[in-house]
Amino acid sequence: MSELHETRLSLFDSHCHVDDRRFDGDLGEVLARMAEHGVKRYAVVGSDMASSKHAIDFAQSHEGAYAVVGIHPHEAKTYQEGDLDTLAEWMKLPKVQAIGEIGLDYYYDLSPRDVQIDVCQKQMQLAYRLDAPVAYHVRDAHQDMIDLMKRQKGKLSGGIIHCFSGSWEIAKEYLKMGYYISFAGPVTFKKAPKLQEAAINVPLDRLLIETDSPYLAPEPMRGRRNEPTHVRFVCEKIAALRGMEAAELAEITTRNAMDVYRIR
Repeated sequence: MSELHETRLSLFDSHCHVDDRRFDGDLGEVLARMAEHGVKRYAVVGSDMASSKHAIDFAQSHEGAYAVVGIHPHEAKTYQEGDLDTLAEWMKLPKVQAIGEIGLDYYYDLSPRDVQIDVCQKQMQLAYRLDAPVAYHVRDAHQDMIDLMKRQKGKLSGGIIHCFSGSWEIAKEYLKMGYYISFAGPVTFKKAPKLQEAAINVPLDRLLIETDSPYLAPEPMRGRRNEPTHVRFVCEKIAALRGMEAAELAEITTRNAMDVYRIR
């Protein structure tokens, strides 16, 4: 039995999609397991306008859930005039804490790269105007994302590099611009030395943990549907890498998530 289960500490899954249809059949059981294992707070993140609205509805009807709204780089091609105005209105609602997940994804290229950059930049500018934190998705595009951020320097509102996939050298560039670094299941994988090096070195006051469920299940759940309960494995792995108690890391990352999402 894991230490976190035994002590029933409060964990914050800083990025998940527990409102995904893959949970439709057993959502009640998933939520019960989360409560049992101390996952009392979690951010439910949208990827387009429809899923963002769904995230809001979910957050407002579930204790401990918070919504993040925005257009994912995969869905950038679906962007329409008026979407920014809608996002701005949603940001006024209770339990809507950030804009995201936005960013760049050159691994799948499901939207043209120039469109990804344009839609990401529009949402970054909206976040600056609203003084809202941002959750970024960046895959195989770190240099372009860093360059885009540097061009916006002075107009960045802070936030999270979610499911970080780069090296410690890349993490340092994001840290210089004030971002938090969030680690998900891949940090537990055996063949992830660069990612683990980053997890060891990111300052504790900028460190977050997440599941990105239902994706990227950590060891020992790899290959199965992921769920927020499994954030404890991410916590335990990073704590072991850093030579500290998992209980301490759970407390720190919960506090960091509350800070970055500005939850009072």
